[in-house]
Amino acid sequence: MRSGRTEKGLQYAVKRSGSSVGYCALSIRCGTRDEEGFHSGIAHFVEHTIFKGTEHRSASVINGYLDRLGGELNAFTTKEEIVFHATVLKEDLPKAAALLFELATCPTFPENEINTEKGVVIDEIHSYKDSPSEDIYDRFEEMLFEGHQLSSPILGTAASVKKITHDELIRFVKEKFLPEKMAFTIVADIDEKKMEKDILKLAGKYFGSAPDADTYTWQQREPWNENNRFEKSLNKRNHQANCVIGGLAPSLYQERERLATVLLCNILGGPASNSILNYVLREKNGWVYGVECGYTQYSDTGMVTISLGCDKSNLEKCQAAIEKEIRKIQETPLSDRKLKAAKKQLMGQLAISSDNGETQCLSMGKGLLAYGKITGDRQTKDLVDAITAEDVQEMARTIFDFEKLSRLIYI
Repeated sequence: MRSGRTEKGLQYAVKRSGSSVGYCALSIRCGTRDEEGFHSGIAHFVEHTIFKGTEHRSASVINGYLDRLGGELNAFTTKEEIVFHATVLKEDLPKAAALLFELATCPTFPENEINTEKGVVIDEIHSYKDSPSEDIYDRFEEMLFEGHQLSSPILGTAASVKKITHDELIRFVKEKFLPEKMAFTIVADIDEKKMEKDILKLAGKYFGSAPDADTYTWQQREPWNENNRFEKSLNKRNHQANCVIGGLAPSLYQERERLATVLLCNILGGPASNSILNYVLREKNGWVYGVECGYTQYSDTGMVTISLGCDKSNLEKCQAAIEKEIRKIQETPLSDRKLKAAKKQLMGQLAISSDNGETQCLSMGKGLLAYGKITGDRQTKDLVDAITAEDVQEMARTIFDFEKLSRLIYI
């Protein structure tokens, strides 16, 4: 792997793989939480409308450019990032890379395209409201982080999206899309050294007029530990009941606590059918179709949730079973055998996930933005191996303190 930082502050990394398919991504440290002074939802709206034209290409040209090569162009927005990424044949990577840089540096946001896309995004907002399992999760996060930038919904609201203007979009990109807040990553079967030269050339072309950056690191924000605890039940007249239970969790920078939480959540309600809650609630009792324990990490805090949907008559039984299983972990540390098995399962899941080139590419970008480096597989394994049964037990006691947990129910 080759990695570095340009004089303008752009971080980059190139990793050679054995596939004829190439992946590239431009990750920007700018998300929903950075919308102060702008209408809510503008970060996501920029992601949508940035493909509608640049100073050099029209929307139709952009939309068909990679399609004609058999490639794909995509993007997504989180609370802390906007990411543009492309998948192409490895020989077309230079074209894809140039397009991503162009989109991020000279979008035009045509007025007619803005009006059209507002309808698309507002429809997306309404579609989430029609999905209780998605809407309840977003609502839970808004309530948990009330009073904090993380409470803002990624999509914004229908009212706020309607107010976004062309000039506001241009100002947002100019203020937020800075090379020192970007990371460009590539995974493909290519000559790493040659691709590095191509990246430096592109960076010079598109950021040549930007001021040189001082040594830049993603400064850690002040930890946010305010507990907006709540217990709320809303009558949605749905066929089934939806429930989210959770609270605050470690941030990206609390390394040992973060990894212990990842392991704990995987044991409790990870994707495998042998996770504790999946076994008890679904396989053993048939109370739910699915149950999940999720962990979202931010730069100053985090959130852990247990979410499920079930028949209304089973809701109390599900909640009681969840509390019972959590208390078992809080009161009795995992045996050496169970801890070893849990670590092996987690590392296997990570290895399978990272075998996907696109996943690798996106993960590398996040690593560069968050830590200024990319953590290798061996280092990750060593960090996970260092987690003890007492670490997992302590996080179970801290995160799932039933006096501090919040609960939101749709019935």
